[in-house]
Amino acid sequence: MELNEIIRPENRIYAKPALLNEAHMHYCPGCSHGVVHKLVAEVIEEMGAAEYSIGISPVGCAVFAYNYIDIDWLEAAHGRATAMATAVKRLMPDKLVFTYQGDGDFAAIGTCESIHACNRGENIAIIFINNAIYGMTGGQMAPTTLLGQPTATCPYGRRADLNGYPLSITPLLSQLDGTCYVTRQSVHTPGAVRKTRAALKRAFENSIACRGTSVVEVVSTCNSGWKMAPERANEWMVEHMFEKYPLGDLKVNDK
Repeated sequence: MELNEIIRPENRIYAKPALLNEAHMHYCPGCSHGVVHKLVAEVIEEMGAAEYSIGISPVGCAVFAYNYIDIDWLEAAHGRATAMATAVKRLMPDKLVFTYQGDGDFAAIGTCESIHACNRGENIAIIFINNAIYGMTGGQMAPTTLLGQPTATCPYGRRADLNGYPLSITPLLSQLDGTCYVTRQSVHTPGAVRKTRAALKRAFENSIACRGTSVVEVVSTCNSGWKMAPERANEWMVEHMFEKYPLGDLKVNDK
């Protein structure tokens, strides 16, 4: 087959999502954020939901999410994304409303807003990126940092007696009556990417159908903050993070 036959539109089996803007991403090479952004754009495009989707990204590595995905976005103060999403969805119940938050934002400064939005059963989807570190601000310890894991603020590793234990917030949220779908996924392999894509679509459909709160945790890497090459960061995540944050559905009650 000639090359011009291979690249004809009718022969194309994969293309960049139309909603993904032509912007150079600021994420580090190997960062999980770029993969999740692509999945969000793909799912919204597949659902035909671009015109009624509203994303909320607060402070952190994803603060510039509006540069990459061509939908309506709002910026929230640090930790307040779920509070803002609550207001948006209640004022415009026909919209797909979702937040995109890191572990420090969602499970540290925003713990109060996160838990109570889930407990109320707000009809929003929450995308929670757990890379066990404050990536944007210098690699400090996060609530999800593992015991023994070194960071800029615990260079000899996290200690339970000094720093407390890692916060596994997603299982806590699965126990709340207001959550309808809670899952923990990753994007380190093609199979994992497909599962995360399906989880995002399910969470978005729940928001549109007003079934309650959906939480999609994505266990991720921060190879620059962890000071590892991207391939080694993926290996370290599998070796260490999956034991504390095992993948899979924690709650499915969205029928």
